[in-house]
Amino acid sequence: MFEWLADNWWALWLTVFLVFAVVEMLTLDLFFIMLGGGALAGLAASLGGADLWLQIVIFSVVSLLMVGFVRPIALKHLRSSPADQRSNIERLIGEPAVVLEQVSSAGGLVKIGGDVWTARLDSGVLEPGQTATVSAIDGATAVVVPRGGTAALDPGAAESGA
Repeated sequence: MFEWLADNWWALWLTVFLVFAVVEMLTLDLFFIMLGGGALAGLAASLGGADLWLQIVIFSVVSLLMVGFVRPIALKHLRSSPADQRSNIERLIGEPAVVLEQVSSAGGLVKIGGDVWTARLDSGVLEPGQTATVSAIDGATAVVVPRGGTAALDPGAAESGA
């Protein structure tokens, strides 16, 4: 078996790459996939007929370059997202809300984009049918501000909570 491995180093590089890929899937920190890129470079060098010492040098250099230059750029792109790609509750801020049950500083219910949320108002009272704007999300409660005017509300919607 060792004779076969000595003639087929590409298999070892492929195994190393697969191990790094699995570890990356478990950690999700974009470090091991960079080492996996180095392993693929070692695999390419092996298939190109390079000696083992050169394959190891290529693996090391490519891995270091990817960790030093590619990873920071990839992390920066992953951490910054445009406003139109906001996720989860961030998307609700600024959205209109229809009051289903009276909302005051003590609480109430509003409908935001088809979902019913508990809500509160910093000061004042909003009556059923009025509209508000979501200013923040505090846990599972929408903090709303008066918007003015009333919304057309299905009479049964406030009673059924839909």
